[in-house]
Parts: sequence; structure tokens; C-alpha cells
Amino acid sequence: MIELLQYSFVVRGLIAGIIIAIIAPFIGIFLVLRRYSLIADTLSHVSFAGIAIGFLFGINPIITAIIASVVSSIAIERLRISKKVYGESALSLFLSGSLAIAIVLISFYHGFNTNLTNYLFGSIVTVQQSDLFMIAGVSVVVLLLLIGFYKELIYISFDEDSALVSGIPVRLINIILIILSALVVALSIPIIGILLISALIVIPVLTALQFRKSFQATLIIAEAVSLLSVIAGIVISFYLNLSTGGTIVLIALACFILAFFLNSFQSSSKTVRVAP
Repeated sequence: MIELLQYSFVVRGLIAGIIIAIIAPFIGIFLVLRRYSLIADTLSHVSFAGIAIGFLFGINPIITAIIASVVSSIAIERLRISKKVYGESALSLFLSGSLAIAIVLISFYHGFNTNLTNYLFGSIVTVQQSDLFMIAGVSVVVLLLLIGFYKELIYISFDEDSALVSGIPVRLINIILIILSALVVALSIPIIGILLISALIVIPVLTALQFRKSFQATLIIAEAVSLLSVIAGIVISFYLNLSTGGTIVLIALACFILAFFLNSFQSSSKTVRVAP
């Protein structure tokens, strides 16, 4: 492990990964509870288009990914509110449209290269010093907003109609949530990759939900699973020369499978005890 920390790019990747591991479940728990977890997958494809724009015009791809995902997230929420397009249809519209835009832009860029592949599947080599500062700064803003609207987000997640009646600005909170989701997705791309980022946002939360604890306990478990997956994934991928994003997601998936079977075993044991 000490040998690992001798490389500056690994240290940058670990720091960025830990930051992402903290904020991803925090935003993911609200998306999962609201059955809106597919938004992460949609925004990751939108970020792909943003990254393609960055490569084409020589701009930092993370900046263009953030801009594309934030603008699209607001458009998705406005479509959902207008009820002219169903929520799932709006997600499908942006997912397929942004993917098509990315593919066309890549053709102008003369196809895939190594850097673009790293953004697709995640690589600690992708994280530059400027990216690390950006990830840290934006993540602080995301955490502060999540903490500031914590009670309102919980209320809306469990009963949006009651929250609306009680005077909570539901529409504003929803827009803030989806913008924060867009920021988390865009920031996570260098470590997890475009194709896998939604897994880190969703899987740790699904794992924590298997234990059927309180909201706070569920969030803590999700954070622990996320941190374990990211740190272990980066270390293992470095020594075994594997894809960083894929390794992280596989570890998170293994945690979910273990929690699922433990939950099933405990449920069956209780059933046996109460049986006459």
C-alpha cells in the first residue's frame, strides 16, 4: 500500500475517489427512494456528449460534462413538471439523443482514442491536479446544499404531496436535487467512467436498504459500502492492471449480493421461528 502512494497519479485518484464515494450515496439515497435512479444513467450519457464536445474544442472535458449534464437535468425536470412527456420517456429521450450527439461528435474527432476510453470506463490516470481541485470544490458545494435541504429532501422523498401541502417548495427542491445529481455524475466520470457511474450511485444504497434500518443508518451503511468499493477497487485495479471503474462496481455488486443473501437468510430464519 505504501508503494502505491509513491505515485502522484494514484494519490490524486484515491483522493478524488474518496470524495466521490462520500457524495455518491448521499445523492443516490434520495434518487432510489423516489424511484428516479435511472436519472443517473441518463445524465452519464449526457455527460458523454459533454466530454465529446470538450475533446472536439480542446476544453477540459469535465467542465463541458458538468455544463451539459446540468443544463439537461433542468430540461428533464421541466419536461416532467409540464407532464407533456412522461418522466421515463423524458429520460429515454435525453439518453438516446445525447448518445447520438456524442457518437457524431466523436466521428469529427476521428474516432475513439485512449483518453476517451478512460473516460468511458474510468481510470485513475485521467485525474489531473486541476480536476482534483474542481472535484473537491464542487463536492463541498453539493454536500452543503444536501445538508442544508436535508429535512426537506427526506420529506419529499417519502411523501411529495404532503410536502407540497405543508408549504415546502417541492418544485425548487426537485430542481436542486436533479442539478446536484448532474454534478455528482459529471464529477465521478474520471474515476468510475461514463458507463458505470450510475452503479456507484445506486448499488451502495440498494445494499444498505437490505438491512432495513432507519434512514440515517441506511445512509451510513451506504457510505461505508461506497468507500470500501472505491478504495479497494482502486488498489486492486492498480496491482492487477484492471479497469478502475469496472473493479469498483464489481466490489460494490459483491457487497450487494452478500447483503441480499444475508437478508434472505435472516428473513427465512424468522419465518421458521414463528411457525407453529
